[in-house]
Formats: sequence, C-alpha cells, structure tokens
Amino acid sequence: MTTVVRAGALVQVFGPRVALGPIDLELAAGERLAVLGDNGAGKTTLLRILATAARPAAGRLELFGLDASTKRERVRGRLGYLGHQPGLYAALTARENLEFFATLCEVDRRRVTEALAVMELEAVAGDRVERLSRGQQQRVALARTFLHDPELMVLDEPDASLDAAGRGLLRTLMEGRTVVMATHDRLLARELCGRGLLLRGGRDEGDPWSLHLVESAT
Repeated sequence: MTTVVRAGALVQVFGPRVALGPIDLELAAGERLAVLGDNGAGKTTLLRILATAARPAAGRLELFGLDASTKRERVRGRLGYLGHQPGLYAALTARENLEFFATLCEVDRRRVTEALAVMELEAVAGDRVERLSRGQQQRVALARTFLHDPELMVLDEPDASLDAAGRGLLRTLMEGRTVVMATHDRLLARELCGRGLLLRGGRDEGDPWSLHLVESAT
C-alpha cells in the first residue's frame, strides 16, 4: 500500500520551549488518523507541519514519497488544508470564494457547483460570507478544502460549529480519503477515523483507543 505520510523524529520549538516531538508517523493511502489532546498539546503544530504551512525545527517529513522540505510546491498541490480559521474572504460570496480558489488551483469551475451541492450550500451560494452563520462558513471552508480533489486532507477541528447535518456531510466528505484530523470530540474521532494519536505536552502518548478515551467522554 502506498505511504502518503512518513514523518521521522519531527520536533518543533518556540523559543526555549519544545512544543512538539519527537514524533514518528506513517499513514497509508486511505487511512484516517484522529489527533487528540488538550489545548496546547501540539495538535495544531503537528497539522501545520504536515500541511507544509510550517517547517519543523528538526526531523524529516515525506509526503507522497517526496521530501516536503525541498519539494514543498510539488506536494502542496496534492493536499488540502483546513486550519483553525475558515480562511475565507468575508466580502465575497460563498461561490466567489470557491471560484477564486478554483482559479488559483487551475480547477474546472464546474467543480465549484459540485462542491456547493455536496456541502448543501446552493441556497446561500450567492450570499457574502460575512452574512453566513459560523456553521455555514465552515461548510464553505470544507468545500474549498476538497475542491481540487486532494490526495491528503489535513483538517484542524473540521467539526467546529457544524450541526448534526454538517457532521453528516463531513463523514461523507472523508469517505475513501486519506485524512489527518484534529478534534476535541473523541466520539466523533472514533467514528470517523480508524487510527488515533494522543498528544500530551507535544509528545506522542500512544493510541487513544487503547486508553478508553471514548468511554471516558460519555
């Protein structure tokens, strides 16, 4: 099976503080990994490195068999990244946001209509993002993330502000894809992802499923 992510001894530091690592990780095509941990555990730091939005202080990261530090532009087009904030243009409509991204990625504009339909956003496609609810904004951000059909999706709390229907759409969106997802919702993590990684103080504490974190959340 093709290895999509291979990370070796990843470390990140902020000043004198070690914020992450060392982290070793491998993810095969089609696998979905949930990253769990308290605030400040290092989840966002790890995801930013995996999405090539930040460089690690030490360690090696390969994406799609390529060195992410020297082939960043080649790997970026093959992944979709959703950060903590939706990252949308507030004055543009939902459709215009997706069309702008489609132009940047040289994606057929027909994909925009398809993405709006998948995320059930047709009724608000012509509304400016600033007038959308936070949950609707999150749906637009998710639509943008998979617009170019990425081989790897790196999602930082993609369930934030989503209602039950939105979470159902997230489940559909993730089917058959390679995903790394950070979330505080342990039940959702167990439902959506076959593997889990628990971070504490930036360090790998092992498989959260074996630690019964799902049961403790009930």
